[in-house]
Amino acid sequence: MVDNLPTQISRTNGFAISSCLEGETGFLTDGKTAKLSVQQICKHYKAQINCVNVLDCVDLHIQAREFICLVGISGCGKSTLLNIIAGLVTPSAGGVFVDGKSVTGRPGSDRGMIFQSYTLYPWLTVAQNVAFGLGLCKVRKAEQQQRVKYFLEVVGLTDFANAYPKQLSGGMRQRVAIARALATEPAILLMDEPFGALDAQTKEQMQHFLLELWEKTHITVLMITHDVEEAVYLSQRVYAMRSHPGRIHQEFKIDLPKNRNLDIKLSSEFLQIKRQVLQALGDDS
Repeated sequence: MVDNLPTQISRTNGFAISSCLEGETGFLTDGKTAKLSVQQICKHYKAQINCVNVLDCVDLHIQAREFICLVGISGCGKSTLLNIIAGLVTPSAGGVFVDGKSVTGRPGSDRGMIFQSYTLYPWLTVAQNVAFGLGLCKVRKAEQQQRVKYFLEVVGLTDFANAYPKQLSGGMRQRVAIARALATEPAILLMDEPFGALDAQTKEQMQHFLLELWEKTHITVLMITHDVEEAVYLSQRVYAMRSHPGRIHQEFKIDLPKNRNLDIKLSSEFLQIKRQVLQALGDDS
């Protein structure tokens, strides 16, 4: 814990909203004990005339079993940052650490990745899609079957084990993608706008499903989104990003009840937090 940092704290009916100002380090977490630690990440690309600075000295930390959302407008670099954490993109400077170990090269089994598109193999059944990563990890067939059965039950798709992706709705396909990521038992689940392609009703259903899933598994989650309401509903903390170059602007602790339902989005406490996060992003729109 970093002490004596200036913070902004407001309270509404007993619920606290805390934010860390731009330029400060994460006062809510300790990078030395974090499950995921992102330290001074920079990313730039060479253009024809000059250098494009996409990310500038990004720091964030996530403790074990936390659900964290990273919000920002399109083009702020949040997807680039997530791809760096996943190992898909190499940073220009800085480092990423999972359980204190440096992330280098290709994605590892310690980081499960879920994209906005469902990325399922259409020629494989639901069960075969879930088992795909286990085969790459050389998990024994008997254990593969046990894990597939378990995680299909977790995401409520046991009855669709032999179905193909084209026979499923969008929400069901994303559940398969989540089950596939969880089956390899990653240390961290990385999610890149996973519900962005869904209609409003299905999106809310999937948000509630994901929150229930997290409460059951307590897996560590980092999810990026441009939807502030989604971020506040799902997470324990929210990092708000600014763009040109991408950087962490503020950090918000979401002090809402642990067991949340969709009705909480209408509460004064929820709307107050949402308003503060929107204000943090407002100057960047």
